[in-house]
Amino acid sequence: MRLHLPTDASPALDPIGDLLQQSKIIAVVGLSSHPYRPSYEVSSYLQSVGYKIIPVNPNESEVLGEKSYPCLEDIPVPVDIVDVFRRSEHVPPIADSAIRIRAKSLWLQQGIENSTAAEKACAAGLLVIEDACLLIEHKQRRR
Repeated sequence: MRLHLPTDASPALDPIGDLLQQSKIIAVVGLSSHPYRPSYEVSSYLQSVGYKIIPVNPNESEVLGEKSYPCLEDIPVPVDIVDVFRRSEHVPPIADSAIRIRAKSLWLQQGIENSTAAEKACAAGLLVIEDACLLIEHKQRRR
């Protein structure tokens, strides 16, 4: 896991824990309606613990009972975390969109890294987490 803190971030012992505690709305880019996909499992868990999940996938109309949007810019409410389930090479335009919608954080799931996009999002004020599972990080902090 790599954590990128914005320069204006106040020091915190656990910035990920703080983010998870303060966030309510998570846009999941690449969320699939197939229950066997990791994006579905992670999103279902996050929904079960109280987060509002917003699917972002142009190939889906609804996932987990929530309307799916083709892109981040189409979401009509403010987003706290942009959770990405797309290959690393697809991250730069997603990071640009996360910056445009003024998300608080860009979260790249396990196996997903893109240092250029991460640095750009961090410079724009987003907390960026690369190569980490949101479900695992949340469960570790629930003990």
